[in-house]
Formats: sequence, structure tokens, C-alpha cells
Amino acid sequence: MDAEIQRELDHIEKRDEVRILLAVESGSRAWGFASTDSDWDVRFVYIRPPERYLSIRRQRDVLEYPISAGLDVSGWDLPKALGLFAKSNPPLHEWLRSPIKYRESSSAAQRMRDLSSQFFSSRPCMHHYFHMAAGNFREYLKGDVVRVKKYFYVLRPILACRWIEAHGTMPPTEFGRLVEDRLPRELRPTLDALLERKRLGDELAAGPRIPEINYFLESELERARAVLSAIPRTPAPDWGLLDRVFRDTLDEVWAGGAKAASPR
Repeated sequence: MDAEIQRELDHIEKRDEVRILLAVESGSRAWGFASTDSDWDVRFVYIRPPERYLSIRRQRDVLEYPISAGLDVSGWDLPKALGLFAKSNPPLHEWLRSPIKYRESSSAAQRMRDLSSQFFSSRPCMHHYFHMAAGNFREYLKGDVVRVKKYFYVLRPILACRWIEAHGTMPPTEFGRLVEDRLPRELRPTLDALLERKRLGDELAAGPRIPEINYFLESELERARAVLSAIPRTPAPDWGLLDRVFRDTLDEVWAGGAKAASPR
């Protein structure tokens, strides 16, 4: 699949006249609880030629493609990515830290990683994870019969909230690191059994709810709501610093002739 992903990235660069700065795996494969039939969720950041940013016409800042043969690919233009980076957007921060990297060219992604501590803000990050957890819990885990695999999609953002509260930093992308650091030990045998079933291809569709996990999630949702309301708002970001990243990347990619390369 890696070779197919590389071919698709090359095709995107040629067809859409862009350069891909970073391409990574997102979703369950990057998080560490993929099933045997999980899609490949490839996310990327790209940059257009300089003249495209000088047009009076508004440019679309997202590239999206139909899912095909289990491959789900989409990307953000660098100005959009930098704008979201300034607002401490969790999905982008997860891309920057993905354990599965398909491509990285130019210095833009590493500069964002280096700047992440300056631009990280607990409030918007915790808000993102809290609402993800609350929505999935309300939709899938409230009844006596639940969508069992959705436990992972509530546990992960809840543990991310607990990480932000404890450490004041961006949570790790990998679910295993969150579990090791933030999940109470008495819940780990139950979770380990679910993880093993999911990784072996068990659909984990409808089944009886797991009372001990439900109790933990309900109590953590209430606690996270209170913690979130007490986090102060952060000051405005240094937009000038991110403007320099954008301009430097334009010069590096289009004037300097940087070439995309696979990390492996």
C-alpha cells in the first residue's frame, strides 16, 4: 500500500500543480487501533506556486478526493494549515506527530513542530476532544445495547482531555501512550481484550454496554466540562512568525527547487 500511496501523492502533485510538504497517516492506523480492514486515511499539507497566491480570485484551500480501494486522501493548503496551527487545531497537530509518515519535504513541517509549544493552547484543544467524546458517547454508547467499537472513539478523546489537564501539552497521537499515562489500571484488562478483538478483525458492532467503562466515561465527561470552563482564553498568536514560515517555504520549494522525498 505504501507504493500505491506514493503514486497517488505524485499524481496529486502533477494534476493539481502543487508540492506536498507533509503526508501522513491519520485515523485509526496512526492511533494504533486499526482493524484488518481499516481504510488508509492519508492527510497532507501542500503549497501552490507563488503566482496562485497573488490572484484576486479566492483559491480553494482544500484538496479532497473520492475514497477508492480503501484509500481516503485529502489535504490542506499551507496558509490554511498555518492559520489552524495558530489556533491550536488538534487534527493538524496530530498530523505533525503521526507515527506513520509517507512524505516530508521542505522545512515547513519541522518548523511547525519546533513552534508547537509557543502556539499550543489548552482551551481549544480540550474543547475539540471534549465535544468529540461527548458527541460519540451520546450517539452510540447511551443504551443497553451499544456500538462497541465506538468505545475507542470516546476513550481516546477523553484520555486526551485528561492528558491536557495533567501535562498542559498536546496529547500524543498514539492511543497506547494515552492509555499508559491516563487510563485507570483497573480498566486496562477490559480495554486490552477489546483492542485484541478489533485488531483481529472483529467487527465489534452491536453488543451489551460495558458498565465499568460507561461509568468512567460519564464521570470524566462531567469532570472535563468543569475543567474546560475554568481554562482561561489565550492571547492572540504571533501571526508575523507564521507569515515568515509561509514566505520562506514558498522560496524554499519554488525558488530553491526542493524535491519531495519519502522518509523511508
